[in-house]
Amino acid sequence: MLRPPVLALPSFALLPLALLVGCSSLPSAEKQAAMADEARKTAGGLIQTLGGELKAALTAGGPAEAISVCKARAPQIAAAAAQKSGMQIKRVSPRNRNPKAVPDAWESEALAALEKRLAAGEKPETLDTYAVVDTPDGKAFRYAKALVTQPVCVTCHGPAETLAEGIKAKLAVEYPNDKAVGYVPGMIRGVLSMKKPL
Repeated sequence: MLRPPVLALPSFALLPLALLVGCSSLPSAEKQAAMADEARKTAGGLIQTLGGELKAALTAGGPAEAISVCKARAPQIAAAAAQKSGMQIKRVSPRNRNPKAVPDAWESEALAALEKRLAAGEKPETLDTYAVVDTPDGKAFRYAKALVTQPVCVTCHGPAETLAEGIKAKLAVEYPNDKAVGYVPGMIRGVLSMKKPL
């Protein structure tokens, strides 16, 4: 009985096939750009909503009330945006106020890249980045939007020696291990981070 010949391909001939298989699992550039646009809209809405509530709290109860809004309402606003968008959303910073807000490796790299772009003169409102990355659970879309310190932010995030005693006391109670001070307007305070499994 005759058997068909076995074709032995050299290993270098398999490389293009392996590359095609690997690349085919990545979303197209157009799809990634569409996901980035969706993330930008979600980030913009979240920042606007939180900013509005912070301004209302500052007007109604002063800076100490704004700290309570950041602690209680910010996670609720992020959770609502996450449910609507299907993305995991959090605010992170290496100088975090919330102990759960420590950046992971990708977020740290994104933050460093955004700080370089800011230093090179890029407008703060354009500072974001995105990528499709490998995770232990498969590929994921990652997005980071720079949170640039505004003049009103230094009321609670400014240099420690300039903070009002009432602010210091409230932070000591709400965030005993707070590291989110020492900022001046125009500095990146952290990133709004989004992640969506693919």
